[in-house]
Amino acid sequence: MESGMKKKKENEMFHVIHKVPSGDGPYVRAKHAQLVEKDPEAAIVWFWKAINTGDRVDSALKDMAVVMKQLDRAEEAIEAIKSFRFLCPRNSQESLDNVLFDLYKKCGKVDEQILLLKHKLKLIYLGEAFNGKPTKTARSHGKKFQVSVKQETSRILGNLAWAYMQKSNFVAAEVVYSKAQMIDPDANKALNLCHCLIKQSRFEEANLVLRDVLQYNLPGSDDFKSRNRAFELSLELDQTNRHDPFPLNIPGLCFEDDFTEALDRVMNEWAPTRSRRLPIFEEISQFRNQLAC
Repeated sequence: MESGMKKKKENEMFHVIHKVPSGDGPYVRAKHAQLVEKDPEAAIVWFWKAINTGDRVDSALKDMAVVMKQLDRAEEAIEAIKSFRFLCPRNSQESLDNVLFDLYKKCGKVDEQILLLKHKLKLIYLGEAFNGKPTKTARSHGKKFQVSVKQETSRILGNLAWAYMQKSNFVAAEVVYSKAQMIDPDANKALNLCHCLIKQSRFEEANLVLRDVLQYNLPGSDDFKSRNRAFELSLELDQTNRHDPFPLNIPGLCFEDDFTEALDRVMNEWAPTRSRRLPIFEEISQFRNQLAC
């Protein structure tokens, strides 16, 4: 009896130490192969078996995609999520989108990132993000913390703006960064906004944005990387002819049709009479007229 209790306790400790769920199904075997045996290929085989047999499908699909990404099989992971996410419950779709976004970044699929981020913004507007809750629990470096809808909106807008920067669409990026700053300002987004303005030869405006960082007026202004980048942008502005009346002719500076239409729909036509409309979108509605500029 005593030896049996001891063995049970050892098994429990094993699962806690290795973060492996208890049981003997395909999903558990996949996690054992992934975390204990350190055999990612075998883990993928077991994850597929878990998906095909209906054993914790949402967890198996997400974990398999992460392992595939580590093996530089991100394209395969994308197709797996797209093909089998319909088997997963509604409350797991948001986390699947997050995994999918990381895979798109890994593959350099910028257009796909933009579409997904617009979709996530729409869910927030309709009150369907965080499974309808005002906050969610996130993890970073092993620590848990709460993220509000307001913070998530700003984060997604920042990612959307960054994606437009990758396409050299600095006008679109500037508009979205400005919206993100209005919701939850920080030094990193301000520096990216400054860069977008410089690319459009709007040097005076860029100086005003940069000044907030140099004068420590924004969260993150004292970060070492932010300080270095701020001084680099300041030097770039100093070396530029600010009195040139003609903006640089840089490809991609005009709004794309899909951008203006999508953001107009997202910010102005997402069922404005719905009671589930979140306060944060009321706060930024005053900015919508600038989208058409």
